[in-house]
Amino acid sequence: MNLDEALSMFVSESQELLEQMEASLLDLEQRPGDPEAINAIFRAAHTIKGSAGLFGFDEIVGFTHVAESVLDNVRLGSVTIDPPLAGLLLRCGDYLREWMQTVAASGVDTRSAAMREQGGVIVTALGHYLTAEHRSAPAAAPAAAAPAPVVAATDPTAAAHWHLSLRFGRNLFRDGFDPLSFVRYLQGFGEIAHVETCAAALPRLSELEPDDCRLGFEVALRSDADRARIESAFDFVADESDLRFIEPHGGLARFRELIDARAAAGESIADMLLRCGSLLPGELDRLQAAAPADPAPEVESAMAADAPTAAREARSAGPNMVRVDATKLDHLIDLVGELIVAGAGAAQVARRHRVKELVQATAQISRLMEEVRDSALDLRMVQIGGTFNRFQRVVRDVSQELGKDIALHISGGETELDKTVVEKLADPLTHLVRNAIDHGIESAEERARAGKPAQGRVTLHAYHDAGCVVVEVGDDGAGLRRDRILRKAIERGLIAPETQLGERETWQLIFEPGFSTAEQISNLSGRGVGMDVVKRNIAALRGSIDIRSVEGSGTTLSIRLPLTLAIIDGFMMGVGGSAYVVPLDMVVECIELPRQHAADRGWLDLRGEVLPLVSLRELHDIGGQPGRRQNVVVVNGGGMRVGLVVDQLMGELQTVIKPLGKVFDGVQGIGGFTILANGSVALLLDVPTLIRETERRSLPGAAAPPAPQPAVL
Repeated sequence: MNLDEALSMFVSESQELLEQMEASLLDLEQRPGDPEAINAIFRAAHTIKGSAGLFGFDEIVGFTHVAESVLDNVRLGSVTIDPPLAGLLLRCGDYLREWMQTVAASGVDTRSAAMREQGGVIVTALGHYLTAEHRSAPAAAPAAAAPAPVVAATDPTAAAHWHLSLRFGRNLFRDGFDPLSFVRYLQGFGEIAHVETCAAALPRLSELEPDDCRLGFEVALRSDADRARIESAFDFVADESDLRFIEPHGGLARFRELIDARAAAGESIADMLLRCGSLLPGELDRLQAAAPADPAPEVESAMAADAPTAAREARSAGPNMVRVDATKLDHLIDLVGELIVAGAGAAQVARRHRVKELVQATAQISRLMEEVRDSALDLRMVQIGGTFNRFQRVVRDVSQELGKDIALHISGGETELDKTVVEKLADPLTHLVRNAIDHGIESAEERARAGKPAQGRVTLHAYHDAGCVVVEVGDDGAGLRRDRILRKAIERGLIAPETQLGERETWQLIFEPGFSTAEQISNLSGRGVGMDVVKRNIAALRGSIDIRSVEGSGTTLSIRLPLTLAIIDGFMMGVGGSAYVVPLDMVVECIELPRQHAADRGWLDLRGEVLPLVSLRELHDIGGQPGRRQNVVVVNGGGMRVGLVVDQLMGELQTVIKPLGKVFDGVQGIGGFTILANGSVALLLDVPTLIRETERRSLPGAAAPPAPQPAVL
C-alpha cells in the first residue's frame, strides 16, 4: 500500500469514527452517564489521535489529546457530560471532520487562519474542563480514591515508582496505532523518569517486514495513579501485546518473574532495570545470586506470553471486513452490465440457429450471470439507517436554535439501497427534515392550545414496496393549508382563479421554483423554498415524491426510489419499430386489448374497475398503424395502476440502465435507456411520471369515463 492509499484510508476511518463519536454523544443526552457511550467516544478520539501520529499530523494529535484528556476525566467520573460539554464535544467533531477534508484534498494540513483560530477557541474551552474547579471526585468513590491530576506532581520524587515492561503486538502499525503515543500518554499520570528501548526481538534484515511492530519499552513512571487507571491507557492493544506492570514496592519476586520471562524470549533486561532506577545494584545482585524458589511464576509468565497469541487466533476466526474503493465497485458493475448484454447476444444467436447444445450452454451462462449480477449489486447495497442516524444531530441543533422540543423517531433503518442512491438522498432529506422542524411543527404554546403534546415528533421511515424503496419524512405539526397554497399560486400566476385542483395536485404546487407560503422568511428553511431542488434531485435518481397532509395533524412526504441505478430485471414491449422497458416488479399483468375497444378512449373496464390507458404510440408520436392485436401491460406505481397500450409483448430481460444525455432532460416519462443484444436501443419508461400525467389529465373538468359496466374480460 502506498502513502496516498494509506492516507485515504486514514481519512475514511477517521470520518467513520467521528460519526460514531457524534452518535454516542447524542445518545448520552438521552441516557446521561451511559458507560458504553462514554467509552465509545473515548475510543474514537484515542484512535484518531494514534492514527494521526503515524502520518505526522502533530497538530491533530495535540488537538485530540486535549479532547481525550477531558473524556478521560469523564470516564473517571470527575467530569459530567452536560449539554454545554456535549455541544462543545460535537463542535470538536465538526472541526476534526473539516480538518480531515482539508487533509483529504491535498494530503497536508491546509487550514485557513480563521479555521486555526476556531481550533484555538475550542481548545481553550476544553481546557476549562481540565481545571480543578471543573473536576470533582466520583460520588461512589472515597476521597482517597480521587483521580490523580493530569499534570505531573510538583514534587516528582514523592510520587510512587512504577515499572512498566511493554512489548507491543506485531500488528500494531497495521491497526493504525503509534507505540510512542502510548508512552507519551503516560505523562498524563505523572512523570516518566526513564525509558529504555528494547530491540532484542528484531529479526535478520532479510526477514524483517516493514509493517511489523517489533518495539518494546522498559518505562520508569512516577505516579500516584492506581493500577486500573494505568492499565486503561493500553485498553486498545492489551489483547495483542505483552504488558507487565510492577506496582510500587512490588517486591523482588515480581522483578525476578519479569527478568525470567524476558530471558525466555531472548532478552536481557537486568541492566535496563538498573538504568530505570527500578532496581538498586544490591537488589539485582541478590536476584542473580538466588535461584527462583517456585517455578510457578515462570509457568504463569509463559501462559501470559501466550495469551496475546491466543487472543489473535480467537479473533482471526471471526468475520473479516475488506475496504474497497467505490470506484472499483462501479467498474465491476459496468463490466457485469457489459457481460449481460454480451450474454443476451449469444443467447439470441443460439436461438436463431436452433443449436440445442448451444441453447443449453447459454441458458446455463445466463443463470450464472444472474448470480454474478446479484452478488455485484449486493456489494453496493447499504442500510439506510446510517443516513437516518445522522439526522439526530440535525434535529438536535435546529430544535435548540428554534427553542422547540422535538424528538426524531426512526424505523425501517435496515432497509437496503444502492450506495449511490443513499449518498445522493442525504441532501434532499436534510432539507425536508429542516422544513418539518422549522415550519411544520408548531411552537410549544401553539401545540398546547391545539391540545398536542409539548414535544413535537419528526419521523423517518423506510420500507420496500413493488420493487422500490419508499422513504417517508413526517411530522405531527400543523399540516399544509390548502387555501393558502391556492391563494399563493393564483397570486404568482401558476394557476387560473377558476382552476379546480384535487388535493394531490394542490400539494404538488409547493414544488414550483421559489414557491413559499411562509409569512416570515427563515434563515433555516421555508415550506416550499428550495422544494423544486428537492424534486429535481429525486427525479435525477429516477424517483418520485408525493405529499399527504392533514391540516392540524401533520404532513408526510413519501419518496419512492429504485433499489439500484445500475441493473434491473425488466419487461420489454414493442410499439412499431420501437422498444420500451419497464421494471419487472412494477408489472401486474398483461392482457389483450379487446378488438372492439379503442385505445384512444383513455380507459378500460378491467373486471369492474376503471383502468386509465396510456397509448405509447400516441404519447411518443410513433408513425404507422397498429397491428390487428394490441396488448395492455398493467403497471403499478405508488398505489395506482395504469395500462400501457403496446403492439408486442417481448418478455423479460436483464436491463443495464444507462442515463440519458442532458439534451433529453426535458423529456417526460423516460428514465433512461438500455442497449439490447442486437445493438438497438430500448427506452426505460418512468412509470411514476406516466401515472402522475395520467392522473392530471383525469382531474375535474376533464371528460370522465362512464361508470363501469359488468366485467367484459
